[in-house]
Amino acid sequence: MVSFTYESVFFFDIDNCLYPPTVGIDLMMKERIYAFAREVGLDHADVAKTCGQYYRDYGLSVRGLIKHHHIDPRAFNEKVDGSLPLEEVIKCDPELRQMIQRVKARKWAFTNAGLEHAERVLKCLGVRDLFEGITYCDYSEHNFACKPERPAYEKAMQEAGARDPTKCFFVDDSAKNVAMAKEFGWTAVHVSPHAVDEPAGDYKIDRIHQLPSVLPQLFE
Repeated sequence: MVSFTYESVFFFDIDNCLYPPTVGIDLMMKERIYAFAREVGLDHADVAKTCGQYYRDYGLSVRGLIKHHHIDPRAFNEKVDGSLPLEEVIKCDPELRQMIQRVKARKWAFTNAGLEHAERVLKCLGVRDLFEGITYCDYSEHNFACKPERPAYEKAMQEAGARDPTKCFFVDDSAKNVAMAKEFGWTAVHVSPHAVDEPAGDYKIDRIHQLPSVLPQLFE
């Protein structure tokens, strides 16, 4: 059994993980990405297909837009992430807060979003103060890494000061991100309301609040 000390770090994804997909942020985000892509010249008829392909190829649509259309990442952040009405749709979650407080490890947020977006979501949920830090994507950084790329996990460990992968824990709604975390040596939990034939990681839960049921030894 793993010894849970403060050397252990629990990495939490944010979007569609700490809150359920039914909140609708994904749809709002897609609408804004498509609108931005049309503004910078993508064909109106193909914008959804092109942005979807960029997401599959590069992990984030914005990376494809930067690479192939030389967009201003600051403008993207302002018009897409920055325009989301997060405070209107994401509510404070006392149950989530209590659960995270019980985790017998250091808590670190690990997201493919930008820092401002990550901070806003965590504050809306009422849990920002529970996390020591956030590993995020800086859209203005040349060739920035994102999940599920291995360098993103290396960056998260470095920023969190984690040295031993066997003392790292991770929860995410993306099966690809969870699979890479497991490959990287972390204990990985996939959170998704959808049934799966085989878990992408070590465990599968339907909602984040069920985390103690699969890792009871990690909770006080």
